[in-house]
Amino acid sequence: MTAVDHSHDPALRSWVEGADGHPDWPVQNLPLGIFSTEGAGARPGTAIGDEILDLGAVAPLLPEAVRPALAQPTLNALFALPAADRLALRHRLSELLTDEPYRERVEPALVPAAVATLHLPAAIGDYTDFYVGIHHASNIGALFRPDNPLLPNYKWVPIGYHGRASSVRPSGVPVVRPLGQRKAPEAEAPIFEPTRRLDYELELGIWIGAGNPLGEPIPIGEAGTHVAGFSLLNDWSARDVQAWEYQPLGPFLAKNFHTTVSPWVVTAEAMAPFRIAQPTRPEGDPRPLPHLMDEADQQTGALSIELEVLLVTARMRQAGLPPHRLSLGTADAMYWTVAQMIAHHSSNGCDLRPGDLLGSGTLSTADRQGFGSLMELTEGGKVPLTLPGGKPRTFLQDHDEVIFRATARADGYCPIGFGEARAIVLPAR
Repeated sequence: MTAVDHSHDPALRSWVEGADGHPDWPVQNLPLGIFSTEGAGARPGTAIGDEILDLGAVAPLLPEAVRPALAQPTLNALFALPAADRLALRHRLSELLTDEPYRERVEPALVPAAVATLHLPAAIGDYTDFYVGIHHASNIGALFRPDNPLLPNYKWVPIGYHGRASSVRPSGVPVVRPLGQRKAPEAEAPIFEPTRRLDYELELGIWIGAGNPLGEPIPIGEAGTHVAGFSLLNDWSARDVQAWEYQPLGPFLAKNFHTTVSPWVVTAEAMAPFRIAQPTRPEGDPRPLPHLMDEADQQTGALSIELEVLLVTARMRQAGLPPHRLSLGTADAMYWTVAQMIAHHSSNGCDLRPGDLLGSGTLSTADRQGFGSLMELTEGGKVPLTLPGGKPRTFLQDHDEVIFRATARADGYCPIGFGEARAIVLPAR
């Protein structure tokens, strides 16, 4: 596990104008992403303040081990490198962006973020969505099984399913309302039409770094070294389609039509100051089986991240109103740690590869203000929300825009952000 070091020092100051105190991208963050500009193709960069440092343009100043990866149009090759090489890159970037003598050589490689287009950070080979937010699992379970919200396996194994990598898109790409089958309880047959219960799911995205050979599980004590970094993730859901199709094999078309991720990867190294102890399991809950239990992971495997969901409706947009906050919560309600998810995913010998994406599952807090989906906030559509202007709302309507934001916080350290994962809903086609 990466330790806190000089690159996290809150006293660090960058010569890049606007970087110090930036809500997302101060020099203590240094996220990785893929961007392009007019006339120039997709390439790796680092966000710093309101600028993007073109890593290929400064490659001669960077560690030799990372230079070949910086010539690629995705971050897969960089993710595949040993964690020590990514840490060396972070240290060198911190030096280049804080030491004034480097300014003359580095400043020409800065690109205003406003003129850049951001892309998916990696070519995603596989996408797996977990279900580790225990409050969300309990809330959703209670809607369908009031007497038994959590199924017996939940506290023994990190539940997950295989998502659709082809429909993952970066922030800003609109989501088209999906068509699907749904069946009312009293109806004799299902109907095929646009979903009436379109929902968002507030999740953390986990990007896999170095992978493992097929047939060789990743030990729980080493799982953390296989994490390249984190993004925000919205696993859009058609709740009415899901209710009809999910038995016996789980969700399918209700989930695979679109997934939004924030395009900047906040590296595992940047998150070192924001690691906290995994919450103690309630009395009576089982201890994880040995292949999922590591004491060091229990001490530092959770993350101190503040998560926010906002909504802008068409009416609000026309009236010039600001985004309306739907929820504000934290990421520490994950029943299983990231390391446990990775250890479990590979425990049967499944090979993970650089650039693979894991979703945490919806992250809700125990109280209503931190619920991570409309399904929870409206109690399955029974209790409408009241939006600015007095309009009631249960699920998403066409031309609604959902915005996720997040900030990692810890006493004594500079907070760092994740940028945004946002998308507007377009009518069905």
